[in-house]
Amino acid sequence: MAEKLLEIKDLSISFGEGKHKNIAVKNANFDIYKGETFALVGESGSGKTTIGRAVMGLNNIESGDIIFDGKKINTKLSSAEKVSLIKDIQMIFQDPAASLNERATVDYVISEGLHNFHLYKDEADRKAKVETMLKEVGLLPEHLSRYPHEFSGGQRQRIGIARALVMAPRLVIADEPISALDVSIRAQVLNLLQRLQEEKGLTYLFIAHDLSVVHFISDRIAVIYHGDIVEMAETEELFNNPIHPYTKSLLSAIPIPDPVLERAKELIVYDDSIHDYTTDKPSFQEIKSGHFVWANDAEAKNYQEML
Repeated sequence: MAEKLLEIKDLSISFGEGKHKNIAVKNANFDIYKGETFALVGESGSGKTTIGRAVMGLNNIESGDIIFDGKKINTKLSSAEKVSLIKDIQMIFQDPAASLNERATVDYVISEGLHNFHLYKDEADRKAKVETMLKEVGLLPEHLSRYPHEFSGGQRQRIGIARALVMAPRLVIADEPISALDVSIRAQVLNLLQRLQEEKGLTYLFIAHDLSVVHFISDRIAVIYHGDIVEMAETEELFNNPIHPYTKSLLSAIPIPDPVLERAKELIVYDDSIHDYTTDKPSFQEIKSGHFVWANDAEAKNYQEML
């Protein structure tokens, strides 16, 4: 049986207080297994990045638990535990231009984590680690003396990937890593992430707003809507047998390469008022093995009959 690396249990996150309180995530539950790519997909404001930042320790949580490699991490940690956690969980950010220090050389940008946590024996070892990582992301050692603004968007994202992976993390949170990139190079970056995962045994939490982006890189997908995870299944299962109306609406928005079929397709618009949760409250229910949907008992029965 696959080994769990990250467990999210009954996670709720809110911002503000009183009448200004905004509930960003409600009762989220999912596990990520070692070596897999787990995608969290939803529109802007759905709560997906909020969850990623909470795992990084950047967002406080209201209730629930975040468990990494069997240890609860949303609690008071020792200095040594914090250092270990920062090394083990790294993030690739959405906008490579904004996330890289424009005044620092590529050498400094990639080396910063090694310096901060003393992850090298001597200067020769540091340089070797940085040069090796740079080559692995498709750049050259001579790029080390240059500055981020001298590179294209795709190259800057490769620098961001190198900065994260030089720390030898066990979990990488990729927060919309290709959405700010030109369409022509998105596939290259996805292929790079996939290759590095295979070579290094990485585990990814991949955050995206577009289901088509995660189709070819993810093992499992969770769809999130206004803070609720409404559906979760293995990737092909989700694409072949979508159950929740919101998932169906996201799938209907994926462009079809054939212009004739694209013009003829019917967009599905999701309206959450179709659900009546006044008396029959919803919960995360397993409709079939490994396929979970946010539904009340009446909806769950209907979904099972549809399969």
